[in-house]
Amino acid sequence: MTGNEQKYIERSFQSNWIAPLGPNVDRFEVEIAQYVGVKGALAVSSGTAAIHLALRLLDVKAGDKVFCSTLTFVASANPILYQQAVPVFIDSEFDTWNMSPKALKKAFMDAEKERKLPKAVIVVHLYGQNAKMDEIIEICNFYQVPIIEDAAESLGSTYKERKSGSIGKFGVYSFNGNKIITTSGGGMLVSNDQEALAKGKFFATQARDNYPYYQHSELGYNYRMSNILAGIGIAQLAVIEERVKQKQAIYQQYVRELSQIKEFVFMPEYQGTRHNRWLTALYIDSEPPVYTPLELIQELEKENIEARPVWKPMHLQPLLNKYRFYPHSSQLSVAECLFKRGICLPSGTSMTEAEQLRVIDTIQSFINSRSKQHFIAT
Repeated sequence: MTGNEQKYIERSFQSNWIAPLGPNVDRFEVEIAQYVGVKGALAVSSGTAAIHLALRLLDVKAGDKVFCSTLTFVASANPILYQQAVPVFIDSEFDTWNMSPKALKKAFMDAEKERKLPKAVIVVHLYGQNAKMDEIIEICNFYQVPIIEDAAESLGSTYKERKSGSIGKFGVYSFNGNKIITTSGGGMLVSNDQEALAKGKFFATQARDNYPYYQHSELGYNYRMSNILAGIGIAQLAVIEERVKQKQAIYQQYVRELSQIKEFVFMPEYQGTRHNRWLTALYIDSEPPVYTPLELIQELEKENIEARPVWKPMHLQPLLNKYRFYPHSSQLSVAECLFKRGICLPSGTSMTEAEQLRVIDTIQSFINSRSKQHFIAT
């Protein structure tokens, strides 16, 4: 927290605006839209809700296909199931760890042959890194299929001078407690289509018809953000650029101290982009493996340090493994490779330099120990 959040929370209480509407909500929407460079924004209860609304606004229905990045959190895919639609998962590539244009093109070619194009493509900007949007847009425009940018992790990132989440038909942000800025829980749907956002607001407020009594002609949801949480968001958004710099400094410190570990390959920053470094992520490139990400995570746990594996791909999840998956190539699933070998290091902006150095020392001690064991064994 910055310390300024309490000011906006107090105003909410003083004015008695605590419901899912009010001046903080209005201001937060305007300021997010201005920051990312779009015409409008809709504050909602979560990033998941924002994705769900985007799919509803694109008229995704039961049986429709939706192409989705496989290397992501399940919240990217669950709303597809809410609409009883059919997810088709698209692999990653190594330049960005995000959606592979090569795999996406193959999926579209097959869909065209089957005469059932997707209703939408959900592109995830993983860990703050933008996908190859030029290539993805070219493919989607050719088939006239709209893009939903899941920028839940990439607020503050840019792609060729444009803010992440501002490029597709809809963009989605998350303000969950672990994101680069937070409202404790919440999300935002952004777009240049203000008419669609107005319809989204209607759906998000239980689809109440314009009558003097409660009448409902369409299915709606209770998805609006409260005025209290929006106040937290206003204070948080004011420091977004500072937060990006902090995240980048954490990443740079890891690179400086750990770059001598030859098997560590850090998530790259793609040309022409700014990576917000929401999480510092890397994969272990050694064959045969001297150690696994899980072993390193367990070693850090002994020192009360939390690290995480890279997301388990959606096409490997028990909930979703029956759905179609398009790998980057017939010989390689990049997402599976990154999951098996990837690790996310502690990256919180509240982490002190001494705490980060303790993380680094623990990693170095573990690597040195395992390298010696491997040398003796061979």
